[in-house]
Amino acid sequence: MTRHVVPKAELHVHIEGAAPPDLVRRLATRHDIDLSGVFDRTGHYSWDDFSSFLNAYDRASQVFRTPEDYAALSESYYRMLAAEGVIYAEITISPDHAAANGLSYADYVSGLAEGMERAKAETGIEGRMIAVGVRHFGARAVEQVVTQVLAHSHPLVTGFGLAGDEREGHPANFASAFRQAAEGGLGLTAHAGEIGGPESVTAALDFLRVKRIGHGVKAIEDKALVERIAEEGVVLEVCPGSNIALGLYSNLRFHPVNLLRRAGCRITLNSDDPPFFRTTVGHEYRSCAQTFGWSEADQLAITKTAIEAAFCDKATKERLLKRLADPGAVDYSL
Repeated sequence: MTRHVVPKAELHVHIEGAAPPDLVRRLATRHDIDLSGVFDRTGHYSWDDFSSFLNAYDRASQVFRTPEDYAALSESYYRMLAAEGVIYAEITISPDHAAANGLSYADYVSGLAEGMERAKAETGIEGRMIAVGVRHFGARAVEQVVTQVLAHSHPLVTGFGLAGDEREGHPANFASAFRQAAEGGLGLTAHAGEIGGPESVTAALDFLRVKRIGHGVKAIEDKALVERIAEEGVVLEVCPGSNIALGLYSNLRFHPVNLLRRAGCRITLNSDDPPFFRTTVGHEYRSCAQTFGWSEADQLAITKTAIEAAFCDKATKERLLKRLADPGAVDYSL
């Protein structure tokens, strides 16, 4: 028996935040790491606000100590994506988290790449990596990430971004790092308009010169900004399930993703940190389609936007767009 699956693409997911609890527990046992308080009684990640989420995220990330650990993580996530009909995905990687665990940038990336290639060999899913600096670590730390990425180039690391607590560090502080990344040929994106207001989106566009914004949903509070985003073709990496889990909106019907789309903004759907927020990118597509009445054509248009905005080479985009043009070919055995 087969079922038709809408082809999907994901541009915004933190790879450590995509770690399945069972994998984290298994590696914690292997490396003798105490995870008390990280999980609730049902086995899910335990947190209750943005700060405690960041703490749970950091503690769970501590179990990844070797390239093999990261290969297991990326392979498992890409296989899961492929099973949901995802044909392309970019994972956000954090060299600072790897360094905190004693892993070099080169070993971190090679491990992730190995897992991605194994998943691709089995499923055909295409993937790339976006290295991010953590804004609350400061401008120097963000610049060090750019230096590492450019000094140890890898064909699957094609983007650079800014993550972390939006409440700390004005985008102007990171303009130099983003200028270096752009000169090095990396695609640029930055978190803004999630915890921060619409002014954080404006600042990211003005000072970092990005063409993609991670989240960006608070832009809806500024009509002129929404018009600018639409006119300039800025792509929003929207993560509805994440926003609802973190309390930005009470439920999906009140989430601005459909309003932004109707206003002409280029939006994509993403899972952010899926097991933490009890979602998947497949769930994001399905729930938005059901809530807002999006047709299959609407969903395919969102996937097309993601592929067009992807940080990959022209030939790869053309292959992906050909697959998208024949969605009937994406069928999965049940």
